[in-house]
Amino acid sequence: MSAQLSQVVDAIDAANAKDPTLEDGQPAALLYGQRMSAEQARLFPGASEPLQIAARGQHVERWKLERSAFPEGRAGYLAWRKAEAEHHAEVVTALMQDAGYGAEDVDAAAKMLRKEGIKRDDQVQALEDIICFVFLKWYFEPFAAKHPADKVQRIVEKTARKMSAEARARVLGEFTLPAKLAGAFAA
Repeated sequence: MSAQLSQVVDAIDAANAKDPTLEDGQPAALLYGQRMSAEQARLFPGASEPLQIAARGQHVERWKLERSAFPEGRAGYLAWRKAEAEHHAEVVTALMQDAGYGAEDVDAAAKMLRKEGIKRDDQVQALEDIICFVFLKWYFEPFAAKHPADKVQRIVEKTARKMSAEARARVLGEFTLPAKLAGAFAA
């Protein structure tokens, strides 16, 4: 790991260590970042530094923009998600600039965090695939336990649509899913 990369990862972790929400006894955003980095290393071992940073910073300071501060319903949810993506990109790009990264790398990470180019940009798609794997591996089961089967099916279908064909195939090989849910990844 380069000194620049280490500096940015450490800064993201320091910010995320302040998350007041705990999961498994750790700040939730810190744990999420570690899980993102682990999946990034497993799925894309030769990843660029901007992708490594975007993966670690995907939820940097996520708790600062509360969902309840936005209107109820789909429009409010989408506005919150967009504001979160902008916030993550702003925080990460400032950390990268402080570490001496050039404009091209900073812009690449920001583009990934804002999800500009899913299905068109390999780096943005890689980040989306990592996000989906983290969701399926660590967050899907608790989510599914709290929601009705039809909502779970819709979320799985949306998740699968966001993924690359290679990632969907990998999901089928790595996860044991009921046939109806697995069907979303077979398409």
